[in-house]
This record gives sequence, structure tokens and C-alpha cells, in this order.
Amino acid sequence: MAEEAEMEYQAWHEDIQYLVHILKESFESESASFYQDEMNNTLYVELEGLDDYSDEEIVEIAQPILEELDLDFEDILLLPLSKR
Repeated sequence: MAEEAEMEYQAWHEDIQYLVHILKESFESESASFYQDEMNNTLYVELEGLDDYSDEEIVEIAQPILEELDLDFEDILLLPLSKR
């Protein structure tokens, strides 16, 4: 049973990595990262260069990707990559 849960977690993590990869390519970003707020079931994806796009352009590019992949999050928020 634990092995099945581990496989499900691995598949879920791979789906998120795929989403980040596709968004990174779509926005021509050199760097990207993500983190999850489990309490609010929200995924945050940070993309380098995202602030070069208007809100309308971001929606136009990201919406079809997010609809296609349909991950089980309440919200998926795209943010400019922060300099930590």
C-alpha cells in the first residue's frame, strides 16, 4: 500500500515538473521554480521574465496549458521569479 502511495506521489510530482517545463518553454524563461501551499491547495509557479508579459498575454499563453493538464489544485498562480 505504501508503495502505491509513493508511485502516486511520484506521478503527481512528474506532472507538476512537466507543467513547469511547458510553462518555462512557453514564456521563454531561463529559470523556473514552483512551490505548493498545501493548506490552500495552491501551486505557485515562478518564471524568469514573466514580468515582460502583459496580464492578457500571460492568460493567452498559460490558459490553454493549464486547461489541458488540469492538475488538481484550487489555484495555480504564475509569478515572476523572485531573486532569493
